[in-house]
Amino acid sequence: MVSLNVNGRQHSIDVEDDMPLLWALRDEIGLTGTKFGCGIAQCGACTVHVDGVAMRSCVIPASAVQGKAITTIEGLSTDAKHPVQQAWLAEDVPQCGYCQSGQIMAVSAFLKENPAPTDAQIDESITNICRCGTYVRIRRAIHRAAALMRG
Repeated sequence: MVSLNVNGRQHSIDVEDDMPLLWALRDEIGLTGTKFGCGIAQCGACTVHVDGVAMRSCVIPASAVQGKAITTIEGLSTDAKHPVQQAWLAEDVPQCGYCQSGQIMAVSAFLKENPAPTDAQIDESITNICRCGTYVRIRRAIHRAAALMRG
């Protein structure tokens, strides 16, 4: 049995200790906003927050995050009004949309630590892959979200 605190709710699930958090979230808890991309923590489609830190859930065993606060895209905002989500819409970032939940989760954690990032800091820290290549819009949205978060 693994006990997970996801989006403020406690879930006890009967899974193997080494089951990746991604599959526990999607298949056992039913939160499908977190996506599978590569399975080797390279693309970032599976990014969630663990105690506020962006982590790639495809390589984290569910048992390793017991007792920690896990936030998925579904828990980032109850009304899709998080500044990063609003900036994503304003800048028309999504094309196919597949990677967007991971992108948004990575950026929201990044902006907590870097409230006024430079382009170089964004390039160094936001390594999620977008197959559609909307990186110019992603960067604009990051700067817009940073401004919104600063007030």
